Amino acid sequence: MTAATLKSLTDKLEAALGAASAVVLFAMMLVTTIDVIGRYLFNKPLAGGFELTEMMLAALIYCGLPLVSKRREHIVIDTFDSFMSRAVKRFFDVTADIVCFLTLGGIGFLIFRRAARVAEYGDTTSVLKLPLAPLAYAMGTMIVIAALIHLVLIFVPHRADEGKTII
Repeated sequence: MTAATLKSLTDKLEAALGAASAVVLFAMMLVTTIDVIGRYLFNKPLAGGFELTEMMLAALIYCGLPLVSKRREHIVIDTFDSFMSRAVKRFFDVTADIVCFLTLGGIGFLIFRRAARVAEYGDTTSVLKLPLAPLAYAMGTMIVIAALIHLVLIFVPHRADEGKTII
């Protein structure tokens, strides 16, 4: 895979996940607005509003994880960066990407196992009876995508002076 192909693929992924996150966030805003208006003006809250908000929040968080990984915007402590050479900084970047790849890959594996059980049992939400398996599989997929992004970042130089990654 060429660098241009990889960049094109990651740009498309970033655009798709950004759009999905925006849609989910807007939907959460609508559900919350309808629920609040219904609760306080008509004394009738939106049935299942809390469930919908919970599910959309999970979708938002997991859609955002690959975006944060691609942009290398995870929380970092850079107190000693000014005392380190580029080589040392690169070593820490690679080490962090390896740890993130292994950790997220393991968590993704566990989430997929859990999603399979959720699908097997036919778990649903309490009020609306929405199936939980699709959300669990989506969560696992986003975690694995984030892990794969960290795998790629291991081999991609980080532009420390610009704070941006090449991909």
